[in-house]
Amino acid sequence: MQAWDIAFKALHAGYDDYTVLRNINANLPTGKISVILGGSGCGKSTLLRQIIGLSRPLSGAVMIGGKDIFALSHAEFRKMRRQMGVLFQDGALLGALTLAQNVALPLSEHLKLSKALLRKAALRVLRMVGLENFADFYPNQLSGGMRKRAGLARAIITEPRILLCDEPTSGLDPITAARMDALLRSMHTHYQDMTLVVVSHDLASLRAIAQHVLIIKDGSTIFAGTPKAMEASTNPYLQHFLRRETDERNTDTHTPIDANIRASLDKWLES
Repeated sequence: MQAWDIAFKALHAGYDDYTVLRNINANLPTGKISVILGGSGCGKSTLLRQIIGLSRPLSGAVMIGGKDIFALSHAEFRKMRRQMGVLFQDGALLGALTLAQNVALPLSEHLKLSKALLRKAALRVLRMVGLENFADFYPNQLSGGMRKRAGLARAIITEPRILLCDEPTSGLDPITAARMDALLRSMHTHYQDMTLVVVSHDLASLRAIAQHVLIIKDGSTIFAGTPKAMEASTNPYLQHFLRRETDERNTDTHTPIDANIRASLDKWLES
């Protein structure tokens, strides 16, 4: 089975002549929930863009499964990119499409499936995030939390090997944030080999879901390890993050993917 760990090797990244990330050396283990934590402007989102391949490093490397993603051919990178799902901070839903149509986009753009199968696939993942009854609603008819849950449904519809989440609890009230954390845990439980990476500044969320932690301050790594090791650290900057209490979390349910969709999806992922 192919490993889907993510590693940063002496990574420097930024924009033009401005360096945001400096000498990042860290590993996000395969099949685990890794949380990248840090304050606003520390470089978390820049690191996420590197993983997705949206911008190239100034120097160093981003490795996925032992391969430097920026050394891959265009075809090889596209094949790897198909194995990634992304939950954007604002959900990134298209206002002219219904929820079901938005969620089905990753399938409709790449697979020749009937409208009935596309809708069935969309309803399956909408059910997983508690939005099946809102399938025909438009994004402007939904709350911020519902749009994020819909974005999560779209990110997992292809059953990716890597799920990347940018500030999934940002802007949510504590109860809604707790539900989002529960959904992320639920996804990881049912897709056990999925490498889940969450960019966040939310300590309560980290405590609820993290199995591995990477903390960034001013563009540099100041901690990488388990939540237990983080809690035991005497680093003053870490202690600043460790003063909040965690909340109670819940779970959701999973429905297997349709066999016809699975067959088409497998063919696409292998092509």
